[in-house]
Amino acid sequence: MREAVGSIWQPGAPRSRDVTQDAVVVVPGIMGSELVDGESGRLLWGLKPAMLRRAFSRTDGLEALQVTEAEREGKGTRVRPSALLRLPAWVPLLNGIEPYHELLTMVRDTVAWPEAVLPFPYDWRLSVEHNGRLLADAARRHLEAWTATVGATPDLRALCEDRMPQLVFVAHSMGGLVTRAALGRHGDLRADTRTVITLGTPFLGSANAALMLNGGRRSGGLSGRVLDRLQALAVTLPGVHDLLPDYRCVDEGLEVSRLTPEAVAGIGGDPDLARAAMAFQLTMRSDGSAALPGHRAVVGVAQPTVQSIRVENGLVYPQHWAFKAGEHGDLKRTVHGIPQRLDRWGDGTVYRDAASGGADRPVYLPLQHGALGKGDVALRYVHGVLTEDDGYAGPPMGPGELGLDLPDECVIAGRPWRLRITGRDSPVTVTCEIVNTETEARVAGPRLSAGENDLFATVTLLQPGLYRVQAQAAETPAVTQLLLVFEREP
Repeated sequence: MREAVGSIWQPGAPRSRDVTQDAVVVVPGIMGSELVDGESGRLLWGLKPAMLRRAFSRTDGLEALQVTEAEREGKGTRVRPSALLRLPAWVPLLNGIEPYHELLTMVRDTVAWPEAVLPFPYDWRLSVEHNGRLLADAARRHLEAWTATVGATPDLRALCEDRMPQLVFVAHSMGGLVTRAALGRHGDLRADTRTVITLGTPFLGSANAALMLNGGRRSGGLSGRVLDRLQALAVTLPGVHDLLPDYRCVDEGLEVSRLTPEAVAGIGGDPDLARAAMAFQLTMRSDGSAALPGHRAVVGVAQPTVQSIRVENGLVYPQHWAFKAGEHGDLKRTVHGIPQRLDRWGDGTVYRDAASGGADRPVYLPLQHGALGKGDVALRYVHGVLTEDDGYAGPPMGPGELGLDLPDECVIAGRPWRLRITGRDSPVTVTCEIVNTETEARVAGPRLSAGENDLFATVTLLQPGLYRVQAQAAETPAVTQLLLVFEREP
């Protein structure tokens, strides 16, 4: 039998690892689960960089991921989630999706036995409500199995002499919405949950979802074709419609309105999926039981983030500002009656106010959305919450957070593109490097130049591939973002 916590004798005073007795469930974000064909086992998502480029380059490259009418009607699914994402991925408008190896490793090192951890891959194509039901059942079984293991193991029973195990959810991005759906509809599960840690969860949605549904209408060339292929997939996915903004985000000049199912149809989405998603969002918003127990929200800041949109003739234009509202939801206006605009920044995908989720004390970290489940400072915070006895306020933000801004358009091998770092106006103490994610080789160290209020560099990557761009100043945590580089067009 394996040795439990504290069972190995060592000279000197007895000492145990700092662990939690709780049962931990790790819930990834959208596109953060590998998906396979249910019959053949063929990998559909979780692709190596070369396969990922081909998927976005071919007209039918993403067709296997589209949700069918039978799947929409709940008549089974031909796709099966197999694992949490193990390779970095890139999707237009999502700024890269990091794998969950570091998060899982840290959590497994923080529990009494590895069996206390449940990774929960799910079919992110389907609705949050559907996946919430599956998560509720899986979490209940996990807690019961772990409690039985504790009861049958003397050393583990000793660890739990103050209290029995409870559930802890560690949820990245959409995973926080799935967790809220699971707990909002299952009161008995809420009572058995100690805390929920969300990492960049878009509780109020993300304006990038509207851009995904608009496709490449505003773009030409390869970028437009790639965005059109993403749109052809996204319009079939209930999961993407669940991410549409649940706040007034449509700038109409003197007014700011919410998206409606008809407006979603006008920009390229599915009105029926939008209507179902909005009805579920309303339920979550109005139901008091939807508040997450012991909620700790990690919110990305200091990254340039789309916060609102403007729609003209079916084209969606991104805007990097939000609108100020008063206590009763009325818009604050200038002396000329124009709605006040304010750049609230965010994590590059979810703007900061959309990620708080009603948490009393959000923790603000200057990280990109994908890196919130990978960055060292975020992992240290999660470890602190898992092992806490008293309240933990979170790591300090430090002075002058860095932000990273990469091109929205497709990057082509051999062609120059512009990199921007915000939060500094001098390159002194600021470093930047670009690493190939497949070989981990450093391929470039861009020379930074000072702009008016930021830093910039012109970069040319000669080979196609998936790259990780990292910027860091001496006194701040590193900021990273993934970038997929395509082959030159013939």
